[in-house]
Amino acid sequence: MMDNRGNFTLEIMVALIIIIAILGIIAFATQNSLEKLSNNVESDNVEKMLNEVADSLINNPGIPNNWEDFKAKRMGLAIVNSENNVIPNSVSYFKLLEAGRDYNNLVKKGIFDNKFESSIELIPYETSISSVKIGSDKTSPSSIYSVNRIVKCDFFKKYVVCDFLNPGKCNQNHDINDYSCNYLKIFEGNLKSSDYYLLFDESEKNNVEYSLDTTHFKSDDTKMVTNTKIHLNGDLKSTFDMNDSSSIVFIHLNKKNAKAVLVSVPKDFDKNNLDYNYFTTQTCQFIIRVWN
Repeated sequence: MMDNRGNFTLEIMVALIIIIAILGIIAFATQNSLEKLSNNVESDNVEKMLNEVADSLINNPGIPNNWEDFKAKRMGLAIVNSENNVIPNSVSYFKLLEAGRDYNNLVKKGIFDNKFESSIELIPYETSISSVKIGSDKTSPSSIYSVNRIVKCDFFKKYVVCDFLNPGKCNQNHDINDYSCNYLKIFEGNLKSSDYYLLFDESEKNNVEYSLDTTHFKSDDTKMVTNTKIHLNGDLKSTFDMNDSSSIVFIHLNKKNAKAVLVSVPKDFDKNNLDYNYFTTQTCQFIIRVWN
């Protein structure tokens, strides 16, 4: 039979066990809370960093402005227009491709200091244009962070000679309410190094007629647009005068604000990309992802 001292000792032991258990639970909960807090702080820091990176890339062209043709001192993706102005919230297609060719140096090391795996993706709203993705492929990352921006992308616009949505000169004084006209100066050497195409939006097929003439002769010979891409090298070559190696050629479309462009592309250009939409500014989703 246990005396009062034994009962008291047993009660103390039980109380200590309960206190130790409570302290263990508190310690465990505290540790979990600290880990969650630490993870939340880390996530906030990564997301803030990623937002800053995205905004910087699409609003700065880099150094130099045309670094894609040289070696970049600082990478940026924003477009610089013909007036040397930076277009905000824009992505140069050729800068993006160049970044993909040297991704480890320009992005992984140059931007993220080798702390993350990452990818950059451009997804056009126009479904006839393929999306572009550069960087790493996700391999079951433990955590992934991403930011999304709406941007303008120029794709192959640098090859555009004339855009018939913009008024140009006309040697026949056509009424701009009925016609879209423009012109170019062409040299024989141009035809040896480049292919010239008239590209039309699908909606213009069988809906527009076109004609060519020069400062030497005017022509009433019009042709119906039955194809969205028309190779012009032969027509342009025929405009040269026997004693001249250059010509000023006028192109006339019998529709106001026709959705058409005249382009000059390298001989080795992928002809599968001769689509009107590729040569006009397009709205796209710009997505950057990073993970550990």
